Amino acid sequence: MSRLAQLPAALRLALTERRALKVIAGLTNFDAASVERISRAAGLGGADLIDVACDPELVRLAARVSGLPICVSAVDPELFPAAVAAGAALVEIGNYDAFYPLGRVFDAAEVLDLTRRTRALLPEVVLSVTVPHVLPLDQQEQLAVDLVAAGADLIQTEGGTSAKPFSAGSLGLIEKAAPTLAAAHSISRALAAAETAVPVLCASGLSAVTLPMAIAAGAAGVGVGSAVNKLGDELAMVAVVRSLRDALGSVSRVAA
Repeated sequence: MSRLAQLPAALRLALTERRALKVIAGLTNFDAASVERISRAAGLGGADLIDVACDPELVRLAARVSGLPICVSAVDPELFPAAVAAGAALVEIGNYDAFYPLGRVFDAAEVLDLTRRTRALLPEVVLSVTVPHVLPLDQQEQLAVDLVAAGADLIQTEGGTSAKPFSAGSLGLIEKAAPTLAAAHSISRALAAAETAVPVLCASGLSAVTLPMAIAAGAAGVGVGSAVNKLGDELAMVAVVRSLRDALGSVSRVAA
């Protein structure tokens, strides 16, 4: 039986129907008050999943205020077991965006090693792995296939930090999302060609304008961070999450 069957039914359905919405609080965000605001907004706004830093207390806090399944992100596999014991529904290697400004880059070999170590520690826990956008697209495709062979249950894309939009308005939002959209397109097709039925989450640099494009590119869901977590007002966060939810809903209605 697939490990994905362990996920809550509502989240499994969202992935199957290709409308999953994950709100990302931030891999380096250990501010409990901030995580509480983001988590509550994610729940009220209609998200399917919230991604928090790998800390047991934050897992319990986010679950309590959001009512949503919790994903924890880290690049140290040893941190995951305590978070899972605290109630995390899945773990994720990645959200590397916070490391790039520090000059820290993850190559394919390191990500594969982290995946194998995590799977050895947690053989039955759902595992998502982010493919570094710094790799050329053909190498991202191959790494995604290799990650699934190593035990990844979901693959996530990124790329918002490398984008340099030069236009205003909707065109700028599309330019910002272009790298992660390209990765979602390439990786989803590479996995399909390898006859690997693993959901792809498209994340980093997305907005309500580009969420439908992510689904059209082959993603089963999207992850949105800064569009929500950079806001200081909780009501504004709820409004943004709802707009993201509506954007995904419009895709579902068109597909139907």
